[in-house]
Amino acid sequence: MDLTLLVDNTTFTDRYLTAEPGLSILVEDEDVTVLFDLGYSDLFLKNAVKLGKDLSCLDFLVLSHSHLDHTWGLDPFIRYLTERTIEGLAVKHPKLVAHPEVFSSVSVDGLAEIGSLVTKEKAARHMALTLTKTPVNLSSRLVFLGEIPRENLFEGQTPIGMKQTLEGPVPDLILDDSALAYKSDRGLVIITGCSHAGICNIVSHARKVCGDQRIADVIGGFHLLNPSTSQMAGTLDYFRQITPLALHACHCTDLDSKVALAGVAPLKDTGVGLSLHFDPRP
Repeated sequence: MDLTLLVDNTTFTDRYLTAEPGLSILVEDEDVTVLFDLGYSDLFLKNAVKLGKDLSCLDFLVLSHSHLDHTWGLDPFIRYLTERTIEGLAVKHPKLVAHPEVFSSVSVDGLAEIGSLVTKEKAARHMALTLTKTPVNLSSRLVFLGEIPRENLFEGQTPIGMKQTLEGPVPDLILDDSALAYKSDRGLVIITGCSHAGICNIVSHARKVCGDQRIADVIGGFHLLNPSTSQMAGTLDYFRQITPLALHACHCTDLDSKVALAGVAPLKDTGVGLSLHFDPRP
């Protein structure tokens, strides 16, 4: 499996790529090609061109959760597919996989909308939707984890903004937050968006779903932005115990949290342009 970071808050030094506060990761396996999140704008498309990556033949588009820094690239992606069709160019409409609440409207702190700008109905005109709370196998080695159980009391317990429901607005615990797990020969590779469900909850769920206790790498946002003392301590204890081979914490992970994580696990440099390869589990 080859993984390429198309969008992140930072870029690698001396690389002529562009960053934005968002996340988009391209996953290329022998069986499938998956785009995980689309960032805030059309930047994922521009960086893909610079990196020589073709997004016209994706098998799956996976959305980690509804927030603007992960879904607002959906409108440019639909325009991209439409323009290729108009020009008579080869195009494949991927299947969209996400939690059923991923298209819900969310407001916070005077911002009328931080959720997806594209509705479920409009998205369904361009690609088949698989909206599920249960895990889905995208291939024999790659799994969408579905809704993440909130087992740890130190994470995933604080709502952000208000979600609109048929009964009216309710505090948003971001139950739509999910992730991917890849079964490599060295253990699981966890690919996460913002980890609102809790990065430790996500990893624990992946281990149960995939039947593998080994963690080769965790890549994505850890949602450690000025975390509470209990959240940071709980997270450090967890990673100290499971001994991952590597961590690529990015996006919504602040510097102090990265420094602390580096004390318990091999923390690696991360930014737009990151390219990683993992051999499949036999």
